[in-house]
This record gives sequence, structure tokens and C-alpha cells, in this order.
Amino acid sequence: MTKRSRAKIVARAKEIVRREGRSVAWLADQFDDGLADIVEVMLHCKGHVLVTGTGTSHAVALRMAHLLACCGTPALCINAADSLHGGAGAITANNVVFIISKGGRSAEINKFAEIARARGAKIIAQTENPNSPLARLSNFVFKIKAVGDVDPYGMIATGSSLVNGAAADALCVLLLEARGYAKEAFGQTHPGGAVGGKLAEERR
Repeated sequence: MTKRSRAKIVARAKEIVRREGRSVAWLADQFDDGLADIVEVMLHCKGHVLVTGTGTSHAVALRMAHLLACCGTPALCINAADSLHGGAGAITANNVVFIISKGGRSAEINKFAEIARARGAKIIAQTENPNSPLARLSNFVFKIKAVGDVDPYGMIATGSSLVNGAAADALCVLLLEARGYAKEAFGQTHPGGAVGGKLAEERR
């Protein structure tokens, strides 16, 4: 590999990251008053927030559920496809079901939403398509769209997964602040690893 080709690789990597960063920054302009309603329903959830998605959205859902729990909101990631084989029985009217789906048209996601709706759970759809079947099944729509050419072929969710993750981060932090969830409370649920060690050191 020549010095010139190596430099082109580095330059291209910088371009990709800067483009993704701009798309994440533009996310802030998409938030509206409906965000407050979503925070309110999640804040007053009497059970667990059940987060789901398929494909890359499932990976974002796993991350979101973990961070919600870290921020004081009881949450679990649930596999929508597997739940169609009996696991959907875990859903109750005390749950909030948070579904991440770019287009809102995935058959298994929408079937899962139908079951959740029938069982009395509140449904929040994080999607770029507010006119989708999923949006129509949901109580609240969190419209999130990755702006710019951030996904290869417009299909591989590289940059858009960062945008969706950042939207989820905003919810996590807003809920943490609304609950007054202190570092001490976090320390009770995260005694392990370097973070747990640091918190234990601070308590000495």
C-alpha cells in the first residue's frame, strides 16, 4: 500500500466520522413538544419499559434498555420476533413498549405492537415514518430521521444507528434528571468493574 493510498484511507475515515457527527448534531432540530409527552409516559411507567427493534435497531434497543436501567428507569430489551412464539405473554398493561423501526413496516414488529396494544401497554414508536403501520398502532410517535448520506447504499445503518442511539440517550438523561437519580443510587446497581471500583473509592 502506497503512502498516497494510506493517506486517502485516513482522509476517507475522517470524512465518514464528520458526516455522521453532523447528522447527530442535526437531530437536535427534530425535537418538539411531543418529546415531553414521551418522557412523561416513560417516567410514570408502573412496570418496565420494554425496548425492541429488529436488525440494527435491535442492537440500538439493547443499548437503550441498558442505559435506561443505568439511569434509573427499569427497562429490558425484548426480542420481538421471538416474542411471537409465546414470549409476548410477558407484556402487561403496566409496561411501556418502546419500538425502534426506521420504516415502521416490519411484519414481526407490527404484530408485536398489535399484541402489546391488545394487552393494554402504552406503545412508543421511534421511527422516521409517522404515517407507517407501526405509527398508527402506537400511542406516541418519536419521529427521528438521519439527515444526510450517512448509511452506505442508504441501507446499512451505520450513521443512522448513531442518530437513533443519540435520540435514545436524550431520553435516558431526561429521565435520569426527572427522577433525581443520584450517583449513589447508580452505585447500588453498578458495583462491578472499573466504574464500580471508582464509585467505591469515592465513598471511602
